[in-house]
Amino acid sequence: MVGRVKERLEQIIYQVADELGVKVLELAINPDHLHLFISAYPTIPVHKIVRKIKGRSSNVLRKEFPELLKLPSLWTHSYYVSTIGSVSKETIEKYIEAQKGV
Repeated sequence: MVGRVKERLEQIIYQVADELGVKVLELAINPDHLHLFISAYPTIPVHKIVRKIKGRSSNVLRKEFPELLKLPSLWTHSYYVSTIGSVSKETIEKYIEAQKGV
C-alpha cells in the first residue's frame, strides 16, 4: 500500500472506525502490512472491527484502483491482536510511529 492507495486506505480505516465508535490512536501503513492501535468498547468484538476494515477497504480500493484486481486478494485471513496489558499507551504509539518509515 503506497501512494494514493495508502492515502485512500487511511481514509477508509478512519471512516469505518468512526462508524463503529472506535477511536484510532495510531496507524502505520506499510507496503505489505499495517499497524493499527485503537481504543474500543469491550462490547465490540475485535473480529468485527477487523472484518469491517478489511472488507470495506478491499471493496472500495479494488473499485477505485483497478490495478489491485490482479491480486488474488487484498488481505490475508490472518491478523494479530493484543491488548496493551503491561505496556504503556505511549510505548505502543512510539512503536507504531517508528513503523511508518519501515
